[in-house]
Amino acid sequence: MLTWLGLRAQRWVAGPAPWTNVYGLARTLIALATCGTLAFNHSSTLFRPAVGVPQVPLCDGIRQISLFCVLPSGWLEVARWTAVLLLLGVASGWRPRITGFIHWWTAISLQWSGILTDGGDQIASILALLLLPVTLTDGRRWHWAAALPPEEGSEIGRLIARSSWLLVRAQVALIYFHACIGKFQVPEWVDGTALYYWLLDPSVGAPDWLARWMLPLLSHPIVALLTWSVLLLELGLAAGLLLGPTGRQVLLPLGFAFHAGIALFHGLISFVLVMFGALILLLRPFSEEFRFEWLVAPLRRWWMPAAPPASPLPLEAAASVSEVSKLS
Repeated sequence: MLTWLGLRAQRWVAGPAPWTNVYGLARTLIALATCGTLAFNHSSTLFRPAVGVPQVPLCDGIRQISLFCVLPSGWLEVARWTAVLLLLGVASGWRPRITGFIHWWTAISLQWSGILTDGGDQIASILALLLLPVTLTDGRRWHWAAALPPEEGSEIGRLIARSSWLLVRAQVALIYFHACIGKFQVPEWVDGTALYYWLLDPSVGAPDWLARWMLPLLSHPIVALLTWSVLLLELGLAAGLLLGPTGRQVLLPLGFAFHAGIALFHGLISFVLVMFGALILLLRPFSEEFRFEWLVAPLRRWWMPAAPPASPLPLEAAASVSEVSKLS
């Protein structure tokens, strides 16, 4: 039995390396989400006093190492734009071994020291932490580069990276499982009316023009099926950890559509970007790299225009070439 387990573990470690642009794209989306939160919200909004929190940013205990605490208290704007620049560096994909730690530090700094943060900021900091073993063992210059060949990289590094990837997937599955099960404690989710209240809420619901368009549908009994479909989808996404490739291929676009709807109806752009990255980590095998030729080719043509055609040889030169070819 132990021999069988050892052989299975050895084959698992010898499988495809996780250092591909799959986790790279997920890192970029998660970093851009936190970057957008910091770039489009003034420090007086993110770090405003609240009940029981008379002084901001929060810098007690371990929070003292936060990016927003290592600089003087009057430099919050400097710290905010420093974090934006650092996260743009992370999103670019340069040197994952270096930017992996920077990503976690900036994400956890906002979570620790900020006041007006949401679940997306918390998930971003957790995923950045769990991805650290993958980034620290990634020797590529860019996380967009082709995967390293199997013979490169130590077995220990591959074991650490693959184990970390598995922990990340388990964490994302647990997030969706908790999101589903937790809703059963709310009567409106159980009786199928939650979407009516959430989407028509004047503070967190859909914008007025969209709410008026959705009102006939939300007032119809079919709203119960729509409400319960959210629970079913979240449970299915949680089960993505155990499903095969076919099931995950079906769930991934459904999950994207679900979170795109959240962005449309609730305006939670940064949260949705984080969950897009989380879905890629959960449902996209790291061996199935993304192909970006459709995006890179137009940019390459724009930056590197085609060279002008070579000028024709003069008649005298063409004649000389013809004579030489006859002699040979």
